[in-house]
Amino acid sequence: QVQLVESGGGLVQAGGSLRLSCATSRSLFSNNVMGWYRQAPGKQRELVATITSGGFTNYADSVKGRFTISRDNAKNTVYLQMSSLKPEDTAVYYCKVVYNVGTYWGQGTQVTVSS
Repeated sequence: QVQLVESGGGLVQAGGSLRLSCATSRSLFSNNVMGWYRQAPGKQRELVATITSGGFTNYADSVKGRFTISRDNAKNTVYLQMSSLKPEDTAVYYCKVVYNVGTYWGQGTQVTVSS
């Protein structure tokens, strides 16, 4: 069983920054895609950003230019640097990893942006 542990969430004022981390118990030195998703109250979970094992990235239009996804395979960790945060970024943020053997989710970390 692969475990993902997210950290770095919290309360921040609009315009501020946060960095989320997601550590996985399985090596990232294999074909995989890691991503961040978020779910606001009363809304469906949505994609925020993904990064492949080759380093290709994809972002939701709503976060382009403000968020950056990156990975450190040696630490089995993916990051989400969030800047210029807006109240509408408030949500629970989930880490997801897709390996050849399956798909795994973290438990989520709350991000709250106050106006």
